[in-house]
Amino acid sequence: MKQANPKILLIYTGGTIGMIKDYKTNALKAFDFDRIKSKIPELQILDCQLESVSFDEPIDSSNMDLEHWVRIAEIIENRYDEMDGFVVLTGTDTMSYTASAMSFMLENLDKPVIFTGSQLPIGDLRTDAKENLITAIQVAAAQENGEPRIREVGLYFEYKLYRANRTAKISSEQFEAFESPNFPHLGESGVHLNFNDSVLGGKDHEKKINKKELIVRKKMSSDVVVLKLFPGITETVVSHVLGIPGLKGAVLETFGAGNAPTSAWFLNCISQAIKKDIKIVNVTQCTSGKVMMGHYATSSYLKEIGVINGKDITTESALAKLRYLLTFDLDKEAFKTHFERPLRGELT
Repeated sequence: MKQANPKILLIYTGGTIGMIKDYKTNALKAFDFDRIKSKIPELQILDCQLESVSFDEPIDSSNMDLEHWVRIAEIIENRYDEMDGFVVLTGTDTMSYTASAMSFMLENLDKPVIFTGSQLPIGDLRTDAKENLITAIQVAAAQENGEPRIREVGLYFEYKLYRANRTAKISSEQFEAFESPNFPHLGESGVHLNFNDSVLGGKDHEKKINKKELIVRKKMSSDVVVLKLFPGITETVVSHVLGIPGLKGAVLETFGAGNAPTSAWFLNCISQAIKKDIKIVNVTQCTSGKVMMGHYATSSYLKEIGVINGKDITTESALAKLRYLLTFDLDKEAFKTHFERPLRGELT
């Protein structure tokens, strides 16, 4: 049985949520999370023990990279046994990328890792930071029969709890900054904190009966690219992108249900890349919906030459999954099989 007051570790990497305004200079400065309870007294009445750790130099999320992902994963790894849950604070711009990556890096995860942030600084009069932070902590601390309600990487923002690797940032101005277009919410915050048990207990994400030891995958391939198609894209552009020296994988953002040009030069570029063992994943540019390779003639050709079907995966999650799978010694068929089936509930 878990303890009555769960221990939650707050990990601050940077971002808007950790900024406060100096009203004398009107400038924003980093918040000292060691003094968080004095700044947000509401945290003192939460039914959990709260500790915090910050990056030595907080970063803007635009500067988030593989090295920072490893640092987050290592903090969780080093404190995993003593903590009951984790809340990771990052900037919103790349939060879905980072949270998606973490879902693959933390294998056999059996505790909540909840990402959150804010659109306004924590010291702003109309800030969304306090609600997001307080509720994210409550989500991470939530238990039933002494066991955590959430056993995966989640993302909490503006009253909604999402599966992290199903999310995308949809607004730079609204408080409802994120959405999970192809997957139901894991939970919702209102008068009560409600969890969607039908999703949390789904076949693709069953609660583990025989718990396995956490494995932290710190190696992620950097030799990947996202290629977004557009009307009038040229052979020069496609050939140069897919001809990047050392390239191992590409997320191909196609039209609609996975459609792409049928020009001989385009199909030749894709085919030649695949023959060079570059893994190419087909994802849709649409906010919601999925790739249906072969549904139209304009995607049948891609299927025939070996393009991987991304189904309803997000670009953010596809990129993370590519980076993760490319570190294993998989042949083309095995790679395709592993990508096209859910590993962390990232696709249907």
